[in-house]
Amino acid sequence: MPARLVLFIDYQNIFNGARECFHTGVGPSTAGQFNPLELGELVVSRGIGERELQEVRVYRGRPDSLKDPKTYGANLRQSEAPVRAGRGKVKVLARTLRYPSDWPKTPAQEKGVDVALAVDFVQMAVFGEYDVGVIMSTDTDLKPALEAVLRLPSVTRPTCEVAAWANPGGHARRLSIPSTRIWCHWLDRADYLSVVDTTDYNIPKS
Repeated sequence: MPARLVLFIDYQNIFNGARECFHTGVGPSTAGQFNPLELGELVVSRGIGERELQEVRVYRGRPDSLKDPKTYGANLRQSEAPVRAGRGKVKVLARTLRYPSDWPKTPAQEKGVDVALAVDFVQMAVFGEYDVGVIMSTDTDLKPALEAVLRLPSVTRPTCEVAAWANPGGHARRLSIPSTRIWCHWLDRADYLSVVDTTDYNIPKS
């Protein structure tokens, strides 16, 4: 029986990472976008042994519909597109952004996104909802979630892996735990181009 793989994506972290690695931090607003389902299928294809994509879980912030309706609409369209095309394998979990008192001078910020991902990664492991859990993020706040799952009894513990963009011009970042071997799916420019999403979600479909 194939191992059930769930990919946990910290969307903004990975979007920013793609812009930094493959667009030198500049470019249109679409630069850095990726297709979650295609990314999940790519990760599955790189694994050892027989695996199947159980689910891709995308964690991200969402603008407030009253404070910033235009950006909210674009975010919602971008979130709904992979869910519709994902054949039931893509789930987007969004949390409303936090707005500082001097917004928009100070940008809105994500709140609780990494916590939501961490809780699900651990809880789903405890309940046996995946055989292979892959976190795609470079946010070190997620290390405790990896450590928690790695401490589960070996008989019930799923395989923990991570994924990250491979920076072609310098040091590449990834999640790691000292003295613990965790497999990393390094994804280079060719991989990025194979899953890139160039849709401008700021433009509503007629």
